[in-house]
Amino acid sequence: MGLWEKITGGAVEGVLSGAGDLAKDLRAAITGDLSQEDKARLEQKAMDLEQRAMEARSDLEGAKRDIIVAEAKGESWLQRNWRPLIMSIFGVIIANNYILNPYLSAMFGIDIVLDLPPDMWDLLKIGIGGYITGRTAEKGIGIWKGKREK
Repeated sequence: MGLWEKITGGAVEGVLSGAGDLAKDLRAAITGDLSQEDKARLEQKAMDLEQRAMEARSDLEGAKRDIIVAEAKGESWLQRNWRPLIMSIFGVIIANNYILNPYLSAMFGIDIVLDLPPDMWDLLKIGIGGYITGRTAEKGIGIWKGKREK
């Protein structure tokens, strides 16, 4: 079993084969007349395909969760903390470009700008959004269990 099958549990292959079968039936529906029985079978296939797609998404989210949990429980300090370190580095780059550099440039004529490509901005937004969502959920669960966090 390959890595892809381990991650997705084979769900993606099921979705793809279901999509192929559905495409054939849709072509038949477009080009010719279908009986009520064929239409019902086609609708059932569409619902089955949607169910498989939902299972594939669920499997993928579970795999992502398992990876993050494994990293968090890792023995190495770097394994546990590489994500926060990357976010900290992004914070330093942003502080340099938008706080420190304008003052250095105005006072001493020194211009040190660290480029942050658009993909890195996207990663930064995802990281901050994930952190905020995670902390909100963590605090909400603590309140729900009756433990107040400061």
